[in-house]
Amino acid sequence: MVPASGPPAPPVPSGPELYSPGHLFTWPELQAMASDGVLTRLNECGYLAPGTRPTPHLRARAAAGLIRPAVRQRVVAGRMTAAWIFGCAPEPDRLALLVDAKRRISSLRSARGCTLHEVRLGAYDVVSLGGLMVTSPLRTSVDIALHVDAERAVPALRALLAQPELGLRLRLLLLAVEATPKMPHKKAALAKLDSLRAGPSP
Repeated sequence: MVPASGPPAPPVPSGPELYSPGHLFTWPELQAMASDGVLTRLNECGYLAPGTRPTPHLRARAAAGLIRPAVRQRVVAGRMTAAWIFGCAPEPDRLALLVDAKRRISSLRSARGCTLHEVRLGAYDVVSLGGLMVTSPLRTSVDIALHVDAERAVPALRALLAQPELGLRLRLLLLAVEATPKMPHKKAALAKLDSLRAGPSP
């Protein structure tokens, strides 16, 4: 995924763990160092020093670098992007960004390279990580169950449930999906959760 308008502008937090274009090195320099094994690529905007363990905080910082600062303050990373930030899915081709229904999504149409979704967000649906707002593990899991195809959703949900530090339980996720208002994909979401209850496919 290539950012819409060249190297991202500051202020994205950066430090010795995460290198991004425009701080110490240019984009070609970072790519060259990754090719030489000096750095390890985290995403299109973030490179790590060898031996640095990717964490949700670092992935969120790297994702933040792909979003213009004026837009970054008004969106929430969600769905498969949030799953990637939590270390439970591959890096997405496009960032999935959620916009609270109270805001005007039309004013954010310039956020190219991203997919915008207008949603309702509750007080406990969002956490702050690395300078970026991200949906909580529970909200992330509910959204993936409801809105992502089973081929990608089921492995991501299984990975989210397998991380004790995220505090998720299948029963809690099932109750949360059942509590959502009637939606076109609710039945399919429950079927995905049933497949999780049955265990991994042989």
